[in-house]
Amino acid sequence: MDSYLSTLSNPLHGVHWMRDNNMESFSLLFRTVAAEVRKQIAGQYGGSPQLLKNLNPVEPVDFEEYLITHPPIIESGPLRDLIEFPPDDIEVLYMPRECRTMGQAVPEEGCVSVCVHGRDVTICVYSLTPKLYHKLGTGFNPNTLDKQKERQRGLPKQVFESDELPDPSSYQDDQVSLWACSIFDLKNSQPDALLPHLLDRVPNEEIDRHNEDQRKANRHRELFALHPALDEEEPIERHCVPDVPKEHFGQRLLVKCLSLKFEIEIEPIFASLALYDVKEKKKISENFFFDLNSEQTKSMLRPHIQSAAISTLARSAIFSITYPSQDVFLVIKLEKVLQQGDIGECAEPYMVFKESDAAKNKEKLEKLRSQSEQFCQRLGRYRMPFAWTAIHLMNIVNSAGSLERDTELEMGLPGQSLYPLLLYLTTLLLSLKITWLSSFLIILTILDLYKFLADMRRPSSVLRRLRPITAQLKIDISPAPENPHYCLTPELLQVKPYPDSRVRPTREILEFPARDIYVPNTTYRNMLYVYPQSLNFANRQGSARNITVKVQFMNGEDPSNAMPVIFGKSSCAEYSKEAYTAVVYHNRSPDFHDEVKVKLPASLTDHHHILFTFYHVSCQQKQNTPLETPVGYTWIPMLQNGRLRTGHFCLPVSLEKPPQSYSVLSPDVPLPGMKWVDNHRGVFNVEVVAVSTIHTQDQYLDKFFALVHALDEHMFPVRIGDMRIMENNLEAELKASITALSSSQLEPVVRFLHLLLDKLVLLVVRPPVIAGQIVNLGQVSFEAMASIVNRLHKYLDTSQDMHGRNSLLSSYIHYVFRLPNMDPNSPSPGPGGLGGSVHYATMARSAVRPASLNLNRSRSLSNSNPDISGTPTSPDDEVRSIIGSKVGTFMLGTGILRISCLFHEELALQWVVSSGSVREGALQQAWFFFELMVKSIIHHLYFTDRLESPRKNRFPERFMDDITALVSTILVERLNASLAFFLNDLLSVMDRGFVFSLIKTYWKQLYALQNPTLESLRLDFLRIVCSHEHYVTLNLPCSLLTPPASPSPSVSSATSQSSGFSTHVQDQKIANMFELSVPFREQHYMAGLVLTELAIILDPEVINVVHNLLSSHDSDPRYADPEVKARVAMLYLPLIGIVMETLPQLHDFTGMCKKSHNQWGRPGGPGTDEQEAEGNSMISQTVAMAIAGTSVPQMSRPSSFLLNPRSLLICLLWVLKNADEMVLQKWFTDLSVSQLNRLLDMLYLCVSCFEYKGKKAFERMNSLTFKKSKDMKAKLEEAILGSIGARQEMVRRKRSPSGSAFGSQENLRWRKDMTHWRQNSEKMDKTRAELEHEALIDGNLATEANLIILDTLEIIVQTVSVTESKESILGGVLKVLLHSMACNQSALYLQHCFATQRALVSKFPELLFEEETEQCADLCLRLLRNCSSSISTIRAHASASLYLLMRQNFEIGNVSNFARVKMQVTMSLSSLVGTSQNFNEEFLRRSLKTILTYAEEDLELRETTFPDQVQDLVFNLHMILSDTVKMKEHQEDPEMLIDLMYRIAKGYQTSPDLRLTWLQNMAGKHSERNNHAEAAQCLVHSAALVAEYLSMLEDRKYLPVGCVTFQNISSNVLEESAVSDDVVSPDEEGICSGKYFTEAGLVGLLEQAAASFSMAGMYEAVNEVYKVLIPIHEANRDAKKLATIHGKLQEAFGKIDGKRMFGTYFRVGFYGSKFGDLDEQEFVYKEPAITKLAEISHRLEGFYGERFGEDQVEVIKDSNPVDKCKLDPNKAFIQITYVEPYFDTYEMKDRITYFDKNYNLRRFVYCTPFTLDGRAHGDLHEQYKRKTILTTSHAFPYIKTRINIIHKEEIISMPIEVAIEDMQKKTQELAFATHQDPADAKMLQMVLQGSVGTTVNQGPLEVAQVFLSEIPSDPKLYRHHNKLRLCFKDFTKRCEDALRRNKSLIGPDQKEYQRELERNYHRLKEALQPLINRKIPQLYKPVLQVNSHRLSLRKLDM
Repeated sequence: MDSYLSTLSNPLHGVHWMRDNNMESFSLLFRTVAAEVRKQIAGQYGGSPQLLKNLNPVEPVDFEEYLITHPPIIESGPLRDLIEFPPDDIEVLYMPRECRTMGQAVPEEGCVSVCVHGRDVTICVYSLTPKLYHKLGTGFNPNTLDKQKERQRGLPKQVFESDELPDPSSYQDDQVSLWACSIFDLKNSQPDALLPHLLDRVPNEEIDRHNEDQRKANRHRELFALHPALDEEEPIERHCVPDVPKEHFGQRLLVKCLSLKFEIEIEPIFASLALYDVKEKKKISENFFFDLNSEQTKSMLRPHIQSAAISTLARSAIFSITYPSQDVFLVIKLEKVLQQGDIGECAEPYMVFKESDAAKNKEKLEKLRSQSEQFCQRLGRYRMPFAWTAIHLMNIVNSAGSLERDTELEMGLPGQSLYPLLLYLTTLLLSLKITWLSSFLIILTILDLYKFLADMRRPSSVLRRLRPITAQLKIDISPAPENPHYCLTPELLQVKPYPDSRVRPTREILEFPARDIYVPNTTYRNMLYVYPQSLNFANRQGSARNITVKVQFMNGEDPSNAMPVIFGKSSCAEYSKEAYTAVVYHNRSPDFHDEVKVKLPASLTDHHHILFTFYHVSCQQKQNTPLETPVGYTWIPMLQNGRLRTGHFCLPVSLEKPPQSYSVLSPDVPLPGMKWVDNHRGVFNVEVVAVSTIHTQDQYLDKFFALVHALDEHMFPVRIGDMRIMENNLEAELKASITALSSSQLEPVVRFLHLLLDKLVLLVVRPPVIAGQIVNLGQVSFEAMASIVNRLHKYLDTSQDMHGRNSLLSSYIHYVFRLPNMDPNSPSPGPGGLGGSVHYATMARSAVRPASLNLNRSRSLSNSNPDISGTPTSPDDEVRSIIGSKVGTFMLGTGILRISCLFHEELALQWVVSSGSVREGALQQAWFFFELMVKSIIHHLYFTDRLESPRKNRFPERFMDDITALVSTILVERLNASLAFFLNDLLSVMDRGFVFSLIKTYWKQLYALQNPTLESLRLDFLRIVCSHEHYVTLNLPCSLLTPPASPSPSVSSATSQSSGFSTHVQDQKIANMFELSVPFREQHYMAGLVLTELAIILDPEVINVVHNLLSSHDSDPRYADPEVKARVAMLYLPLIGIVMETLPQLHDFTGMCKKSHNQWGRPGGPGTDEQEAEGNSMISQTVAMAIAGTSVPQMSRPSSFLLNPRSLLICLLWVLKNADEMVLQKWFTDLSVSQLNRLLDMLYLCVSCFEYKGKKAFERMNSLTFKKSKDMKAKLEEAILGSIGARQEMVRRKRSPSGSAFGSQENLRWRKDMTHWRQNSEKMDKTRAELEHEALIDGNLATEANLIILDTLEIIVQTVSVTESKESILGGVLKVLLHSMACNQSALYLQHCFATQRALVSKFPELLFEEETEQCADLCLRLLRNCSSSISTIRAHASASLYLLMRQNFEIGNVSNFARVKMQVTMSLSSLVGTSQNFNEEFLRRSLKTILTYAEEDLELRETTFPDQVQDLVFNLHMILSDTVKMKEHQEDPEMLIDLMYRIAKGYQTSPDLRLTWLQNMAGKHSERNNHAEAAQCLVHSAALVAEYLSMLEDRKYLPVGCVTFQNISSNVLEESAVSDDVVSPDEEGICSGKYFTEAGLVGLLEQAAASFSMAGMYEAVNEVYKVLIPIHEANRDAKKLATIHGKLQEAFGKIDGKRMFGTYFRVGFYGSKFGDLDEQEFVYKEPAITKLAEISHRLEGFYGERFGEDQVEVIKDSNPVDKCKLDPNKAFIQITYVEPYFDTYEMKDRITYFDKNYNLRRFVYCTPFTLDGRAHGDLHEQYKRKTILTTSHAFPYIKTRINIIHKEEIISMPIEVAIEDMQKKTQELAFATHQDPADAKMLQMVLQGSVGTTVNQGPLEVAQVFLSEIPSDPKLYRHHNKLRLCFKDFTKRCEDALRRNKSLIGPDQKEYQRELERNYHRLKEALQPLINRKIPQLYKPVLQVNSHRLSLRKLDM
């Protein structure tokens, strides 16, 4: 063992322990790393002292001893029940074996004289040993869906505002009309109900008491009933109860035969059905015979048919298919009465006559009918084959579609009413055969059928050669119902329910499975099928042609000995004495297709045999010719050497009747004087098949059972095969037969498994005494059992559960196994019916030794292994061991002494001493032997009445030693779970202290090796052991942690000091209860182990263990009493400390302060965006990744690696809810400030974790799921094809051998990530009601969780209110409270929360107004938010809180005002209305009115200025509200919304805090719409505003001087300058008090601005922002920040050269009175880059169309000036024009880069072409152009996306000026294309083609001819003429350059194209030459200096 352990602990040797499965090993690595990370983080975080001490294994308490020394002082009640297991914990039950049939299957004679197998099969009860409380263990956790629903009954509906929100449109319209005047008289509105006694002065203690009573009333008792069960497929501790052993059925098909109709009806036709598997080439069912003839037709056979039994009238049958496949056919065979003539002749009429010609052929048909009648009269007993057909079952599935259950299925194409079914003539099938040697015939016969069936699946020539008969067969095939009525088993027993015996039954058809099935026998079945196959009478003399075989089952040789055991076919007697095969006319070597079914007698003798008599049937009626002439005889004896004979036989046929006593011999034996056909050669082929639960048909099993039977009955000598075994060699043969069991076939071993194991157990328990000697069979039987169990596991791996337990074996242990002779009928143990000199031993061992008898502890012999000595356990044993050698033989020989050993002891002993492969085999399947041992122990204790005896005395020491030896040697991965279940079971029956020591031994081994794989094993082990139903009792929940004073305390000290229920908690050291201290872990041993694991590795799996335990306690009726629950919670108090230790792993608290304000710095409230800002960053990514052992987030990793704290925190909340408050309070008193703060952080996290998601969230989740329905076709397909479901597939993979991809079997969980089918199969669309229910549960959970947190906060407040350092703690309490208000909470919780908040403020007012000023701001925001709630109770409480807050502030303030609260409330309101989507003014107005009412009714302060100040504040708030009404109206119009916000912000120019708030609101809105440039501008304006006031407050050189510093970033920023100092002084109370008016605030704003500029791609602006920031960081010597900034700058500059696109600009004009304020306003809109004119046009037209009606809005299509008089006054018109930035020539020098040309833009231009006569376009000489230049009020980008146009200027260009512009443009294009680098040949050729191509209209040549052919008459145009001439000169030069460049770029294929271009160019140049060279002489004369002025028509407006 030591070497074994050392191998494991050696890292190199231990490598193989790591599993193949990468996932598994990864999670192990994760755990190890996680533990390290936790240590590091815990060290850095808070520096609190470690709550977790050294966690080395401890010595468990001696449980039984403890109970004796600490008697409980309470007599009865729930607490008393915690101390000890209940008396009725274990009992043995007998469960009647369920019988499907109305009567018993066992034959009468069977009960007495059946051979041993038969008798044992008829056991009618199962023995069970259930533990009554087993269902209360965690393996049966109540958190299943149905049980949860049961526990959730009657939950109140929690009201949440997020669910109650009315539809925004419903109240919008009427609200607007009310508020539009914005002078609504507040005083006339209705307030909410006032809270009673709010203004009374009441002592704080009384308030607290009242609040607590209110809070504790009507709380939900079970927290876990509200928490969804953990997502585990199957918990490892669940030990599934195996299925009751029962008869096996495959997929069941119900086949109803409805009608069979031929073209003519002249005679009775008999049909049979059977299933065939073409692939396996096997008949897979017995025949079902049915008769669809009319009564009239049946009457033709009256002389031959006695009354028909109802069981033979069945027309429907249930077929079972275990191995469904595509290859299964339903074959229908028809027979008719034998008649004279070949089958071809007999069938001719059926092919010739048609039903439609019946009248025409009436006479012929009559003749045929009368012929048939004659044949029926004479030959009615005989049949002949007629026709056959087959149905491919797959076709049914395909054609069934979604047929209803009852629809008839027409064979053939669906849709046609009656499709002719082809029946193939049997003779034609046979005519293909060659009559040759008999052996070929067999092969041909069978092969032919299979060949035809295979051909039926595809069109084939073979089938076409068969002659078809047309007939109509109507059958209905459907999946069989679960419990069909009127059903008969294959033995003709009635199956329940069978209401009426007169109804036509349905027959169950016995399956002959295509492959072996492994199911133990549970019912009696004993049948034989005889299949005559062929006969060869070719060499027989005499006439023998129409041959039939009569088959009889005989129990003697006299003809009268024929037994009536042959089942009837259809319309006949139930049983008959004989059966005839069908006759093939005139064939001396016929083939047979008959099946004869025989009911075998239970007990066979040597005289039973099957007799075959061959007859020639004379078809023609001749005189003196008998009807049948016997032509041969043969037989098969049923038993040979005691074994049933079955199989293929080729028998010789005798010509004469067999002689006397023939039946005991085989016909192969040449009897003297007998004549044989063909010289005694085999001529008759027959097959005999047995289906029997009596006969094993396996030689090894037969031998073993025969020997055991002989031993039982004492029948010697016994004959087995050819051997006679005498008594003297019985022992050797018995041992050999037990060893040989491993050679037997697996299928019979499984069928007789129960009997086999019972016999082996019997041989172990009662060693037989042969010839006076005890025979030692224990070892050999143990080996045989180990071998059988391993074979089953190896070959039947599909039938295993998740623990690798074979279902056959586990059901054997659970139901069948019992100690011999402990039947319900004979409860007193003792030998039954065992006589003679062979005995079974019954030696009881008493475990109590009388003190008087002081024998030496000598070693006695083991009963079954003389080499091993054992410790005697009773005086009898010892006496016997002393004198046994002398008198043993004598006593045994005379049959007095009966020895028996206890099975569990013998089993443990054999296991311990086994070695080699046997030991390995037993260990492989340890679970089996463990469970067998446990059941044996329970039976033994129960039947010897020892369940009451003290546990320490129940078992001998030797047995305990064996168990210890077993446990300490097992350290094998796959045995982990088996051992855990074993120890779990032992806790119920053995000394619990002893079992604890075993647990400790094993756990310590696993713990010591420090191997990651073993960690997982340890967890599974713990999980299973702790799933014990009395887990709480095992932890001694009522004990106190003080160790006894003396080793053996006196009674008085025991009771006084450690009595079970001491209420003096102070007696113990409180810390010990909350830490994993040694006393804690010793006393509460198992809880200590679980919590130690949790402390060592915080892993989802360990959390699941704790979660399962607590949810199990929570629902356990035994712990419903609150006092008891508090005791249970005590076992988990260290959990609080553990969670506090691990906090940094669950949540990133460094970001917590930032989180309460989201990105734009506004405080987050409930609602949409705020919640997400707070909720989504639940877990710190970096920490979680460090835990997972990686530094970079990899999104492909399963999410379980990020610790989901919810399941851990629900456990924590359960402990806090149920623990004793006094104990908690004492512990809190002991905690340091940092630990208390950490406790508060933990509660903060709990609030976030259990926030209510809202109904909409549930609906959203549901819409992602889907559901797959299953129609009739799918069911049929499953029945026929057995389509394997995902679940079976999963089970199959799970059980693949351990080398598979899933790793080892024992420890595998069915994890979600491994079962990728699950999601689809289990996610169903939830109904409305289910969604409602989910929301109801989630709402209740959120409420209860938050109330528990509130309870805990109250305890903390009570604890710290008396301490020194209360400020920091109370600040933390307030933070948690505020956070909970910010989350989505129920009305119920909020009213308790506000009550607590009011009490807190009233007790510690200075806390809020002096210490935590920022929290005061947060509180105001939360209260205001709730004042606008749609739920009146929330509003009432929020208003009350807000009023009291003002009042408190007023009372505490030195000045007689409450400036701070006023300022905070005003800012909060602004923030609220600017950001909240679902904000409702109506409700807020009611709250304002409520506050006014409180002020009016407050008598105490009536004389002060307070009421007036409140009124001023309320009116001010009311004003802000009216501003925001319009905003709500324009919620959907982003431009208008931003304009309104802009207007409000402008209104707050004198109130910097509020202006800042609104600027930030605007930034938020822009960010939502991805307008990053505008968001950045808002932030720059905010920063400038802050800088302006900072420069007034403090003069620091490095800070910006005010907004002037920012003008490089934007020229608009100067509007933030403070007008003058006297407007508002920044140091006034409440002014500039927000957190942004600080240096850190300024830095934050600038950093956000830089980030937004970066997102907008404006990297140059990023640089300008950092120019302001860098001096600040330099002054603070913050190298880290500077490094970051320079890094960001490098990144920004690196991106400048990349391609960027900024905005696109449009001029938008609004015309029409419908627009209100916007009428005749013109704006420049900035739209995202590359927005097309059509897009903005569509957007605006759509938006306003929706608002005013689509027919009311029109877009003006041109850009001409709008004349409003011409427009329809009832419509709204929008004019949209694309504009471009416009720069004067001087500006272009500075605007060089793309950024320069797109930043700080105030002027834009657009051009409109026109002619003087009003058209837009004309010829060159009349084409004018109007340029419109627009100037905006601010430069783009600005804090809004549309800016008013304040100035408009128009320039009109004359035609020649237009021409000059065009030519300049063309020349520029040419220059660009020529000098482009890299060169673009295509673009160059395009530009060249447009310049020199001949086909260009209005091309350069035409322009020159129009404007340059003549010198203009008007001297004012001279300069233009000259300018154009010079343009052309430049143009031709550029063309030449371009041609030269093109020549260098083209390939040889473009040479001709180049020449063409050059020719065109030369033509153009020649044509232009005279025009270009003509100069205007006047321009070159010296003239007098004149004031030159451009002829430009300038029109200025605006």
